[in-house]
Amino acid sequence: MDVIIWILLFIGTFLTMEFMAWFTHKYIMHGFLWSLHKDHHHKDHDSWFERNDAFFIFYAIVSMALFYSGANGSWYGYPTGFGILAYGIAYFFVHDIFIHQRFKLFRNANNWYSRGVRRAHKMHHKHLGKDDGECFGMLFVPFKYFKK
Repeated sequence: MDVIIWILLFIGTFLTMEFMAWFTHKYIMHGFLWSLHKDHHHKDHDSWFERNDAFFIFYAIVSMALFYSGANGSWYGYPTGFGILAYGIAYFFVHDIFIHQRFKLFRNANNWYSRGVRRAHKMHHKHLGKDDGECFGMLFVPFKYFKK
């Protein structure tokens, strides 16, 4: 029974992280921490790294803290920490590798899902300022981007 609860908590955490990514992106990155996220939209830097990468570090620390709590007896620490880690890995592959091509992989992916996610992200990046943005999610985007 414990394994089922851990699996459900892992899946629930992973799905909750999509909401957290949307919320953080819309209200924090495009809000009071725009100064960290702005270089991701403007590309006005020469480095491979962006100030925007600090958000990844924040969630990595949260995940590691949950692993630490799991090692110290909190039953929910491991499945929750692994759910955040799994979402971070998925986000890295979809956002940084697949969409922004920070590594030259998955360039030829051209299925229904990949076209929709790319289209949604392209619409998000057409807005260079912090206001008037659209489509702040990553893995689950509105169906209108899958049409065409």
